[in-house]
Amino acid sequence: MKRVIISILILIIFPFTSYGEMYKWVDEKGTLHFTDDLSNIPEKYRKDAETRNPTQDTSIPQFPEIPKTSPSPKISEPEGITVDLIQRGEVSTAEVILNGRIKQHFIVDTGASYTVINWATAKELDITIDDNTPFIPIATASSVIFNPLVTLRSLRVGGAEVENVDVLIHNMPSDSTGLLGNSFLNKFKVMLDTLNGKMTLYFMQGKPSPDRPGGYGKDFWVGRFRFYQRVLDDLKNMKRKYEGKGSVRELSWINDAIRYFENQLSELERKASLAGVPRSWRQ
Repeated sequence: MKRVIISILILIIFPFTSYGEMYKWVDEKGTLHFTDDLSNIPEKYRKDAETRNPTQDTSIPQFPEIPKTSPSPKISEPEGITVDLIQRGEVSTAEVILNGRIKQHFIVDTGASYTVINWATAKELDITIDDNTPFIPIATASSVIFNPLVTLRSLRVGGAEVENVDVLIHNMPSDSTGLLGNSFLNKFKVMLDTLNGKMTLYFMQGKPSPDRPGGYGKDFWVGRFRFYQRVLDDLKNMKRKYEGKGSVRELSWINDAIRYFENQLSELERKASLAGVPRSWRQ
C-alpha cells in the first residue's frame, strides 16, 4: 500500500510531459503501476493493463483580454464671450457696434425689454420712420409716450453679434447714447461681474436635440411666448382706455402696435412648430 501511495505522489510531483499513451496495471500484490512502454509490463498483466490518454495541457493558459475602457468624453462647457465694462457711477456700460459701422457705449440693463438708441443715432444710421413703423407706448413717471420700434441689421458687443435686433428710438434722460436691453441680451445667458468690470455672454442657442428644439431650451421658448402675450395684453388694456378719450392718433399707434406684435407672435408660433416645440411651452 505504501508503494501505491509513493507511485501516486510521483505522478503528482512529476506530471506527464509526453503526449504518448500511458498504461496502468496492478500486480498480484495489489500495487498500482504506470508506464509509457508496454514492454515494461510483465506479460501476464498486459492483457489487463488499462490505456490512459494524457489530457494535461502544458501550454501557457490564455486569459481573455480585458477590453480597455476609454475614458468618458469630457463634456465641455460652452465658451463664453467676455466683454469689458466701464463703470459710470452705479451703471455699467459696454461698447457696441451698430450695423457694423457706428461704435457707441450703451448702458447694460438686463431688465429692459428692448435695446434703445437715441434720435441722433437713428439719423446717423439712416433709419426711416414711416406709416408702417410701429410706435410702442412707454409709461413714464408722468405720462405715456410713444416711441418708434425699428430693426437694426446687426448689433455686436465684443465677439457676440446678433442680426435683426429690435430697438426703440428714444432720447434717454442721461447723456447716454443708448441702452443694451433684452432684444439683444435674450439671445445669451448673461453673467455680470461688475466688481471686475466684466460681462460674459453664453449663446443660448446650441445644437438641436429632442429637449432643445431649434437649439433652444424650455426657458427660452416659454420666455419668448410669455413676452409677446404680455405685451399684447398690455396693449389691449391700453386700447380700451384710449377708446374713451377720443385720441385718434394714439389709438392708431396702439392698433398698429397690436398688429405688429400679433404678427411677431404668429411668426414665433410658426418657428416653434417647425422646430417641434411642445404645445405646453407655448402657453
